[in-house]
Amino acid sequence: MLINCVAYQQGRKVADIEVAAISDYLQKPECFVWVALKDASDEELFEMQREFGLHELAVEDARHGHQRPKIEEYGDTIFAVMHMIEFSPTDELHVGEVCVFVGMNFVLSVRSHSTLGFLGVRERAERDAHLLRHGASFVFYALMDAVVDRYFPIIDAMEEELDTIEEEIFEPGSARQNIQRLYVLKRRLGVLRHAVLPLMEATGKLYGGRVPQVCERSQDYFRDVYDHLVRSNATLESLRETIATAIQVNLSMVTIEESETTKRLAAWAGIFAVATAFVGVWGMNFEHMPELKWTWGYPVSLAVIAVVCGVMYRRFRKAGWL
Repeated sequence: MLINCVAYQQGRKVADIEVAAISDYLQKPECFVWVALKDASDEELFEMQREFGLHELAVEDARHGHQRPKIEEYGDTIFAVMHMIEFSPTDELHVGEVCVFVGMNFVLSVRSHSTLGFLGVRERAERDAHLLRHGASFVFYALMDAVVDRYFPIIDAMEEELDTIEEEIFEPGSARQNIQRLYVLKRRLGVLRHAVLPLMEATGKLYGGRVPQVCERSQDYFRDVYDHLVRSNATLESLRETIATAIQVNLSMVTIEESETTKRLAAWAGIFAVATAFVGVWGMNFEHMPELKWTWGYPVSLAVIAVVCGVMYRRFRKAGWL
């Protein structure tokens, strides 16, 4: 579905144009075209391929989707794939995708399986006419920056969730639930890490040294995106290590709780074993048992059992077993 198709000249919007008129505007000096598609059909992609002269392999990747984040060069054209991460209604991370084709005088973004749009990016770019004079390279930077900046709220949410779990680690009976929450958090972290790390490696090719011709005038901006990705990746690595440590601590807490339960069971078993021993002895039918002739034999025997069990209970309590 076509979202926008706009022509710009010298950093200012010229007009919203028809797809068929794209090739005409591409021939005008200091003019570039910015097209945005959402869940594009094969017909729309093939039409854009004809208008912009896109490489068939890049178009094939955009058609099939589910690509690893990357930046590739096809002659004078750059093809970039980025993951758009957002929370679903069930609080799971939903992964969308945006493919961006960048040439010297055009930008084509193809967004798939995502509700997050780029209308705000276009509005901000149009307000900064002096930056939009850089042409397609600045638009490419603005799109990348918008995608990367949307990772930070998700990382912050994961940090808050981890802090909450850490506060509950030493609460009795919470270890098993904490482990489940940590594994959910670890899975979310893996999803985000798969979006950040490959893109960080690819973005390093857009500044310093030999860079694609279309990006030469915007290297400082791409370095800024790279710095954001490095910071995100460092935070994710820290979270990953903390989650691993928290899982080990919770597993240790489960072992400690099971050990405490075993000690309690052993203590009560010892107490009842003493009582059983007394009852077993006094319950035997011996011929010479003075207790059988005692008037207070029964209450005294119960008292002896109670006293001995009480002493054992106190000793176990003092030892921390009960």
